[in-house]
Amino acid sequence: MIQVLQPPDWARPRGYANGIAVKGGTTVYIAGQIGWNGQCVFEAHDFAGQFRQALANILAVLAQAGGRPEHVVRLTWYVVDKQEYLAALAEVGAAWRELMGRNYPVMAVVQVGGLVEDAARLEIEATAVVPE
Repeated sequence: MIQVLQPPDWARPRGYANGIAVKGGTTVYIAGQIGWNGQCVFEAHDFAGQFRQALANILAVLAQAGGRPEHVVRLTWYVVDKQEYLAALAEVGAAWRELMGRNYPVMAVVQVGGLVEDAARLEIEATAVVPE
């Protein structure tokens, strides 16, 4: 159902896919999630902690459609500080492997001037395709 698109003469990307094609299934669009819990409370104030929570939030919403981590096909990250993001990559990678396993969807990471919630360090929106 999900096919990773990789031009044969391109270097393989690390931690993401260049493209994904999907046949069949239900498309699920998940609103931007930030690093607070389901009660809108920030338990973590660092980038890695908020990343873990934001990704867990995405997976919780996806589960409502019967989806699992391997069904995520696209993520767009909005970060308020590129250097903070880069400094947290080891912890982000550990959280990724724990929550997403070896699924590497298409992704974009964009630095923004701010987010609506002042305490948020990042926001991530997602698209998934759940098999029928």
